[in-house]
Amino acid sequence: MFHQVHVAGQFAPPTASTPWNAVTYDTNSVPAGSGITVSKYADNTLTVLALAVSGLRAGHTYGAHVHTKPCGNRPADAGPHYQDRKDPHQPSVDPTYANAKNEVWLDFTTNAKGDGAAVSLNHFKFRPGEARSVVIHEHKTETGPHTAGIAGARMACFTLPLSPAN
Repeated sequence: MFHQVHVAGQFAPPTASTPWNAVTYDTNSVPAGSGITVSKYADNTLTVLALAVSGLRAGHTYGAHVHTKPCGNRPADAGPHYQDRKDPHQPSVDPTYANAKNEVWLDFTTNAKGDGAAVSLNHFKFRPGEARSVVIHEHKTETGPHTAGIAGARMACFTLPLSPAN
C-alpha cells in the first residue's frame, strides 16, 4: 500500500492556550514565523522523507530526525528518535542502532536566506503510531562510538502524521 503525506507549518513558541504543530524552543535559531514542509512517500518497503525549511538562522548546519512522539511545551516531549530496529539501551548512542539506515536523518545547512532542505531514503516503513514528529537539532548529527545520533539541543519540533494510527 502507498502512503503519502505533505504537511507545512510555521513555527511559534509553545503556549498553553494555542494548539500548535510547529514549535520553536530557540527563536534565535528557528525564529517565530519561519517555515517547514515535510513530504513523505512510502510503500511497504521504502520510505522517502523530504524536508524544506525557510527563515532559519543563515549559514548554519542543523541536525533533524524523526521522533516517536508529538511536540509539546518542552523539547523532550517528542521522545527519542524513531528507530526501525530499537536499541534496547536508551538514549541510543550505539552506531549499530543510531545510524542513517536505522533512523531518519535529515541534516541540512541553510543558505544566506535561512532556507535549507534534505531528503532521506530508508528501506523500512514506520510502525503504526510510532513516528509522530520531526525535530530540528542544534548541529549536525554525530556518528562516532558513544555519540552516534547526538545532534545537540532540540531547537524546534514539527508534529505530523508520518505513520498511520493503524
